[in-house]
Amino acid sequence: MKLLNILLIGFLLVGCQLGNKRETNQKAQNTVEAIREKLTNRVSSSVIVVAHRGDWRNFPENSLAAIDNAIKMGVDIVEIDVQRTKDSVLILMHDKTLERTTTGKGIVSETSYEKIQSLKLKNGCGIRTKHPVPTLEEAFMHAKGKIMLNLDKADRYFDQVFDLMEKTGVTDQIIMKGTKEVEKVKAFYGDYLNKVIYMPVINLDKPNAREQILLFKEALDPVAFELLYKNDSNVLAKEAGLLLKGQSLIWYNTLWDTMAGGHDDDMSLEDLNGGYGYLIDSLGAGIIQTDRPQMLLDYLRDRKLHR
Repeated sequence: MKLLNILLIGFLLVGCQLGNKRETNQKAQNTVEAIREKLTNRVSSSVIVVAHRGDWRNFPENSLAAIDNAIKMGVDIVEIDVQRTKDSVLILMHDKTLERTTTGKGIVSETSYEKIQSLKLKNGCGIRTKHPVPTLEEAFMHAKGKIMLNLDKADRYFDQVFDLMEKTGVTDQIIMKGTKEVEKVKAFYGDYLNKVIYMPVINLDKPNAREQILLFKEALDPVAFELLYKNDSNVLAKEAGLLLKGQSLIWYNTLWDTMAGGHDDDMSLEDLNGGYGYLIDSLGAGIIQTDRPQMLLDYLRDRKLHR
Protein backbone atom coordinates (compact mmCIF):
# COMPACT_ATOMS: atom_id res chain seq x y z
CA MET A 1 0.00 0.00 0.00
CA LYS A 2 2.85 2.40 0.88
CA LEU A 3 4.49 1.71 -2.50
CA LEU A 4 1.19 2.36 -4.27
CA ASN A 5 0.76 5.67 -2.42
CA ILE A 6 4.30 6.72 -3.30
CA LEU A 7 3.70 5.89 -6.98
CA LEU A 8 0.43 7.83 -6.99
CA ILE A 9 2.08 10.87 -5.41
CA GLY A 10 4.88 10.61 -7.97
CA PHE A 11 2.43 10.52 -10.87
CA LEU A 12 0.56 13.49 -9.45
CA LEU A 13 3.75 15.54 -9.07
CA VAL A 14 4.88 14.75 -12.62
CA GLY A 15 1.42 15.61 -13.93
CA CYS A 16 1.47 18.96 -12.10
CA GLN A 17 4.94 19.76 -13.42
CA LEU A 18 3.94 18.94 -17.00
CA GLY A 19 0.77 20.98 -16.61
CA ASN A 20 2.70 23.96 -15.25
CA LYS A 21 5.21 23.69 -18.09
CA ARG A 22 2.43 23.60 -20.69
CA GLU A 23 0.76 26.58 -19.01
CA THR A 24 4.06 28.54 -19.00
CA ASN A 25 4.75 27.70 -22.67
CA GLN A 26 1.21 28.70 -23.64
CA LYS A 27 1.50 31.97 -21.73
CA ALA A 28 4.80 32.78 -23.49
CA GLN A 29 3.34 31.92 -26.88
CA ASN A 30 0.33 34.13 -26.16
CA THR A 31 2.73 36.96 -25.28
CA VAL A 32 4.54 36.65 -28.61
CA GLU A 33 1.25 36.55 -30.48
CA ALA A 34 0.10 39.68 -28.63
CA ILE A 35 3.31 41.53 -29.55
CA ARG A 36 3.00 40.54 -33.21
CA GLU A 37 -0.64 41.57 -33.17
CA LYS A 38 0.32 45.02 -31.84
CA LEU A 39 2.72 45.36 -34.76
CA THR A 40 0.47 44.08 -37.50
CA ASN A 41 -2.58 46.01 -36.23
CA ARG A 42 -0.53 49.18 -35.65
CA VAL A 43 -1.77 49.44 -32.06
CA SER A 44 -0.90 52.91 -30.74
CA SER A 45 -2.36 52.71 -27.22
CA SER A 46 0.89 51.28 -25.83
CA VAL A 47 4.61 51.43 -26.60
CA ILE A 48 6.67 48.42 -27.72
CA VAL A 49 10.08 48.08 -26.04
CA VAL A 50 13.16 46.79 -27.88
CA ALA A 51 16.31 45.80 -25.99
CA HIS A 52 19.42 46.61 -28.04
CA ARG A 53 21.60 43.46 -28.16
CA GLY A 54 19.57 42.13 -25.25
CA ASP A 55 20.09 43.27 -21.67
CA TRP A 56 23.79 43.89 -22.19
CA ARG A 57 24.24 45.99 -19.04
CA ASN A 58 23.77 42.89 -16.91
CA PHE A 59 24.96 40.16 -19.31
CA PRO A 60 27.24 40.07 -22.37
CA GLU A 61 25.67 41.59 -25.47
CA ASN A 62 24.21 39.11 -27.96
CA SER A 63 24.29 36.30 -25.39
CA LEU A 64 21.48 33.89 -24.54
CA ALA A 65 21.52 35.25 -20.98
CA ALA A 66 21.02 38.81 -22.29
CA ILE A 67 17.98 37.58 -24.23
CA ASP A 68 16.68 35.70 -21.18
CA ASN A 69 16.89 38.71 -18.91
CA ALA A 70 15.11 40.89 -21.45
CA ILE A 71 12.31 38.31 -21.51
CA LYS A 72 12.12 38.32 -17.69
CA MET A 73 11.83 42.13 -17.69
CA GLY A 74 8.90 41.98 -20.09
CA VAL A 75 10.68 43.41 -23.16
CA ASP A 76 8.76 42.87 -26.41
CA ILE A 77 11.59 42.62 -28.95
CA VAL A 78 15.30 41.86 -28.71
CA GLU A 79 17.64 43.22 -31.35
CA ILE A 80 20.50 40.84 -32.16
CA ASP A 81 23.38 40.98 -34.64
CA VAL A 82 24.43 38.26 -37.07
CA GLN A 83 27.87 37.32 -38.41
CA ARG A 84 29.05 34.22 -40.29
CA THR A 85 32.12 32.10 -39.56
CA LYS A 86 34.68 30.81 -42.06
CA ASP A 87 32.73 27.54 -42.32
CA SER A 88 29.38 29.33 -42.82
CA VAL A 89 27.93 28.98 -39.30
CA LEU A 90 25.71 31.92 -38.37
CA ILE A 91 26.51 33.32 -34.92
CA LEU A 92 25.39 36.22 -32.72
CA MET A 93 27.97 39.01 -32.83
CA HIS A 94 27.95 42.71 -33.64
CA ASP A 95 31.54 43.27 -34.76
CA LYS A 96 33.33 41.75 -37.74
CA THR A 97 36.22 41.05 -35.38
CA LEU A 98 36.43 39.04 -32.16
CA GLU A 99 38.53 41.26 -29.90
CA ARG A 100 35.98 43.59 -28.32
CA THR A 101 33.30 41.07 -27.29
CA THR A 102 35.19 37.78 -26.87
CA THR A 103 38.42 36.33 -25.52
CA GLY A 104 39.56 35.63 -29.08
CA LYS A 105 41.32 37.58 -31.81
CA GLY A 106 40.85 37.87 -35.54
CA ILE A 107 38.11 38.32 -38.11
CA VAL A 108 34.90 36.31 -37.66
CA SER A 109 34.62 35.38 -41.34
CA GLU A 110 38.17 34.00 -41.25
CA THR A 111 37.67 31.98 -38.05
CA SER A 112 36.17 28.48 -37.82
CA TYR A 113 33.14 27.79 -35.66
CA GLU A 114 35.19 25.18 -33.77
CA LYS A 115 37.59 27.93 -32.70
CA ILE A 116 34.77 30.29 -31.76
CA GLN A 117 33.22 27.55 -29.62
CA SER A 118 36.32 27.68 -27.41
CA LEU A 119 35.92 31.40 -26.69
CA LYS A 120 34.04 33.21 -23.94
CA LEU A 121 32.10 36.43 -24.22
CA LYS A 122 33.23 39.62 -22.48
CA ASN A 123 30.85 41.85 -20.55
CA GLY A 124 30.31 45.58 -21.12
CA CYS A 125 33.48 46.34 -19.14
CA GLY A 126 35.56 44.05 -21.34
CA ILE A 127 35.89 41.35 -18.66
CA ARG A 128 35.75 37.65 -19.53
CA THR A 129 32.54 35.84 -18.51
CA LYS A 130 31.40 32.22 -18.49
CA HIS A 131 29.08 32.77 -21.45
CA PRO A 132 29.83 31.18 -24.86
CA VAL A 133 29.15 32.71 -28.29
CA PRO A 134 25.68 31.51 -29.38
CA THR A 135 24.77 30.38 -32.86
CA LEU A 136 21.79 32.01 -34.51
CA GLU A 137 20.01 28.65 -34.41
CA GLU A 138 20.54 28.43 -30.65
CA ALA A 139 19.15 31.95 -30.27
CA PHE A 140 16.11 31.07 -32.38
CA MET A 141 15.37 27.98 -30.31
CA HIS A 142 15.99 29.90 -27.10
CA ALA A 143 13.61 32.71 -28.04
CA LYS A 144 11.00 30.52 -29.72
CA GLY A 145 7.54 31.37 -28.45
CA LYS A 146 8.95 33.88 -25.94
CA ILE A 147 9.92 37.14 -27.66
CA MET A 148 10.14 38.84 -31.06
CA LEU A 149 13.58 39.19 -32.64
CA ASN A 150 14.94 42.01 -34.77
CA LEU A 151 17.87 40.74 -36.85
CA ASP A 152 20.56 43.27 -37.70
CA LYS A 153 23.22 42.66 -40.35
CA ALA A 154 21.38 39.48 -41.36
CA ASP A 155 20.41 40.53 -44.87
CA ARG A 156 23.92 39.64 -46.09
CA TYR A 157 23.09 35.96 -45.59
CA PHE A 158 19.33 36.15 -45.83
CA ASP A 159 18.69 32.93 -47.78
CA GLN A 160 20.55 30.98 -45.11
CA VAL A 161 18.88 32.95 -42.32
CA PHE A 162 15.42 32.34 -43.76
CA ASP A 163 16.07 28.59 -44.05
CA LEU A 164 17.00 28.64 -40.36
CA MET A 165 13.83 30.56 -39.47
CA GLU A 166 11.71 27.97 -41.23
CA LYS A 167 13.65 25.04 -39.75
CA THR A 168 13.21 26.33 -36.17
CA GLY A 169 9.66 27.61 -36.66
CA VAL A 170 10.32 31.23 -35.68
CA THR A 171 9.52 33.02 -38.95
CA ASP A 172 6.53 34.80 -37.36
CA GLN A 173 8.82 36.19 -34.63
CA ILE A 174 11.33 37.86 -36.95
CA ILE A 175 11.65 41.52 -37.95
CA MET A 176 14.08 42.57 -40.67
CA LYS A 177 15.04 46.17 -41.39
CA GLY A 178 17.28 48.13 -43.72
CA THR A 179 18.12 51.40 -45.44
CA LYS A 180 17.65 50.26 -49.05
CA GLU A 181 15.18 52.19 -51.20
CA VAL A 182 11.83 50.56 -51.88
CA GLU A 183 12.56 49.08 -55.33
CA LYS A 184 15.80 47.54 -54.07
CA VAL A 185 13.96 46.05 -51.08
CA LYS A 186 11.35 44.47 -53.35
CA ALA A 187 14.03 43.07 -55.66
CA PHE A 188 16.21 41.80 -52.81
CA TYR A 189 13.57 40.12 -50.61
CA GLY A 190 10.97 39.19 -53.24
CA ASP A 191 8.44 36.67 -51.91
CA TYR A 192 10.08 36.71 -48.48
CA LEU A 193 8.15 39.93 -47.85
CA ASN A 194 4.98 37.83 -47.63
CA LYS A 195 6.36 35.94 -44.63
CA VAL A 196 8.76 38.17 -42.72
CA ILE A 197 8.00 41.58 -41.20
CA TYR A 198 10.18 44.18 -42.95
CA MET A 199 10.76 47.67 -41.55
CA PRO A 200 12.33 50.48 -43.63
CA VAL A 201 14.91 52.70 -41.93
CA ILE A 202 14.52 56.32 -43.04
CA ASN A 203 17.03 59.06 -42.24
CA LEU A 204 14.89 62.18 -41.95
CA ASP A 205 17.93 64.40 -42.51
CA LYS A 206 18.23 63.21 -46.11
CA PRO A 207 16.54 65.34 -48.78
CA ASN A 208 14.38 62.49 -50.16
CA ALA A 209 13.17 61.22 -46.77
CA ARG A 210 9.53 62.26 -47.11
CA GLU A 211 9.37 60.83 -50.63
CA GLN A 212 10.80 57.51 -49.42
CA ILE A 213 8.20 57.26 -46.65
CA LEU A 214 5.38 57.79 -49.16
CA LEU A 215 6.86 55.31 -51.65
CA PHE A 216 7.18 52.62 -48.98
CA LYS A 217 3.65 53.28 -47.77
CA GLU A 218 2.27 52.83 -51.27
CA ALA A 219 4.38 49.82 -52.26
CA LEU A 220 4.70 47.78 -49.05
CA ASP A 221 2.52 49.39 -46.36
CA PRO A 222 5.08 48.55 -43.62
CA VAL A 223 3.83 47.91 -40.10
CA ALA A 224 6.53 50.30 -38.86
CA PHE A 225 9.21 52.76 -39.94
CA GLU A 226 12.46 53.31 -38.09
CA LEU A 227 13.15 57.06 -38.22
CA LEU A 228 16.45 58.82 -37.54
CA TYR A 229 17.26 62.53 -37.18
CA LYS A 230 20.04 64.52 -35.54
CA ASN A 231 18.28 67.47 -33.88
CA ASP A 232 14.93 69.16 -33.44
CA SER A 233 15.58 71.70 -36.19
CA ASN A 234 14.34 68.97 -38.54
CA VAL A 235 10.63 69.72 -38.90
CA LEU A 236 10.02 66.45 -40.76
CA ALA A 237 10.23 64.53 -37.46
CA LYS A 238 6.89 65.98 -36.30
CA GLU A 239 5.43 65.88 -39.79
CA ALA A 240 6.27 62.17 -40.12
CA GLY A 241 4.46 61.48 -36.86
CA LEU A 242 1.30 63.01 -38.29
CA LEU A 243 1.83 61.45 -41.72
CA LEU A 244 2.06 57.91 -40.30
CA LYS A 245 -0.44 58.22 -37.45
CA GLY A 246 -2.85 55.28 -37.50
CA GLN A 247 -1.10 53.77 -40.54
CA SER A 248 2.36 52.61 -39.46
CA LEU A 249 4.08 52.53 -36.09
CA ILE A 250 7.16 54.71 -35.61
CA TRP A 251 10.35 53.20 -34.19
CA TYR A 252 12.99 55.43 -32.59
CA ASN A 253 16.41 54.43 -31.28
CA THR A 254 17.51 56.08 -28.04
CA LEU A 255 20.98 54.53 -28.07
CA TRP A 256 22.72 57.86 -28.64
CA ASP A 257 21.74 61.47 -29.21
CA THR A 258 22.06 61.84 -33.00
CA MET A 259 19.63 58.99 -33.66
CA ALA A 260 16.63 60.63 -32.00
CA GLY A 261 17.25 64.37 -32.02
CA GLY A 262 18.98 64.28 -28.65
CA HIS A 263 16.04 62.58 -26.89
CA ASP A 264 18.10 59.52 -26.04
CA ASP A 265 18.77 57.27 -23.04
CA ASP A 266 21.23 59.79 -21.58
CA MET A 267 18.67 62.60 -21.68
CA SER A 268 16.09 60.25 -20.18
CA LEU A 269 18.40 59.54 -17.23
CA GLU A 270 17.99 63.23 -16.32
CA ASP A 271 14.54 63.95 -17.75
CA LEU A 272 12.28 61.03 -18.67
CA ASN A 273 9.61 63.24 -20.17
CA GLY A 274 12.15 65.20 -22.19
CA GLY A 275 13.68 61.97 -23.48
CA TYR A 276 11.29 59.07 -23.97
CA GLY A 277 8.24 61.24 -23.30
CA TYR A 278 9.06 63.67 -26.11
CA LEU A 279 9.40 60.85 -28.65
CA ILE A 280 6.05 59.38 -27.60
CA ASP A 281 4.01 62.55 -27.08
CA SER A 282 5.47 64.88 -29.72
CA LEU A 283 6.71 62.49 -32.43
CA GLY A 284 4.25 59.61 -32.11
CA ALA A 285 6.79 56.89 -31.26
CA GLY A 286 5.12 53.50 -30.79
CA ILE A 287 8.35 51.50 -30.61
CA ILE A 288 11.53 52.48 -28.76
CA GLN A 289 14.84 50.64 -28.91
CA THR A 290 16.97 51.28 -25.84
CA ASP A 291 20.15 50.33 -24.04
CA ARG A 292 18.26 50.80 -20.74
CA PRO A 293 15.20 48.56 -21.09
CA GLN A 294 14.31 48.42 -17.39
CA MET A 295 14.28 52.22 -17.08
CA LEU A 296 12.09 52.54 -20.17
CA LEU A 297 9.72 49.80 -19.00
CA ASP A 298 9.32 51.43 -15.57
CA TYR A 299 8.55 54.77 -17.19
CA LEU A 300 6.00 53.29 -19.60
CA ARG A 301 4.30 51.24 -16.87
CA ASP A 302 3.97 54.34 -14.70
CA ARG A 303 2.18 55.94 -17.64
CA LYS A 304 0.04 52.83 -18.33
CA LEU A 305 1.74 52.48 -21.72
CA HIS A 306 3.06 48.95 -21.18
CA ARG A 307 1.65 45.83 -19.61
